[in-house]
Amino acid sequence: MLLDTPSLYFRAFFGIPESVKAPDGTPVNAVRGLIDMIAHLVRDRSPELLVATMDADWRPAFRVAALPSYKAHRVAEDGGDQVPSSLDAQLPIIDAVLDAVGLARLGAPGYEADDVIGTLATRAECPVDIVTGDRDLFQLVNEDGPVQVLYTARGVKKLEVLGEKEVAAKYGIPGRGYADFATLRGDPSDGLPGVPGIGDKTAAALVTRFGSVAGILAALESGTTEGFPAGSRLKLTAALDYLAAAQTVVHVVTDIGLPQIDDRLPRSPRDPERLIQLADQWNLGSPVNRLLAALAR
Repeated sequence: MLLDTPSLYFRAFFGIPESVKAPDGTPVNAVRGLIDMIAHLVRDRSPELLVATMDADWRPAFRVAALPSYKAHRVAEDGGDQVPSSLDAQLPIIDAVLDAVGLARLGAPGYEADDVIGTLATRAECPVDIVTGDRDLFQLVNEDGPVQVLYTARGVKKLEVLGEKEVAAKYGIPGRGYADFATLRGDPSDGLPGVPGIGDKTAAALVTRFGSVAGILAALESGTTEGFPAGSRLKLTAALDYLAAAQTVVHVVTDIGLPQIDDRLPRSPRDPERLIQLADQWNLGSPVNRLLAALAR
């Protein structure tokens, strides 16, 4: 099980009132929500291995160099991410709790959590569940692994399980073609403009016909006109620079050099005394106990 941890703690932060606080008045809604999500996932899915992946860099330089608009709308005045201060204060607590429990936590300098997930999922020698609310990770589904996404759009208690067949049925594309589909139609949440005039249906038709953006570019370069929906060839030709750059942005990295970690799911906490201290300090007793009960089972 690979957790897109930023996706989960953002969901917890906006889904649970900030009135949930520690004794000193610090909001702990994201911490408590994340711990309960992990407890539910462990109890319901029984993974043997689990990694909580992290953003070491939420807006990597190589993606910004390729496409300056990438996540540009999220940049704060100081150049950082527009993370609410009451969430930012909870991130060190999340790290400390995960470490005390003994759950593997992993990020990679210069990369997003998506890239860590892509690398681990590609290397895995066992079935993989990717837990995320980010559709970008649909590109990693693979029947061979199998690799599937547990999509949290409706919460972890109403997960949508997506493999290649489900992605194909949902978007009308080859099961592993989501990244190319998103490149063509765009994704405003990431500052990805897409090709002007290319919507979902045309994007799906193009990916189905040519297999990938690289296939589309090859067809354009060869001068062929077959297989292009009406008017789409001119629109794609006008967007050649974007299409070349966007592939670097949209496709997750699958070959990061990552350190060896112990990703076995612990049956008991790694540092019980530290965990008790954190639970008392931050009013986390109930969710921590639920997580420990799930791990013990």
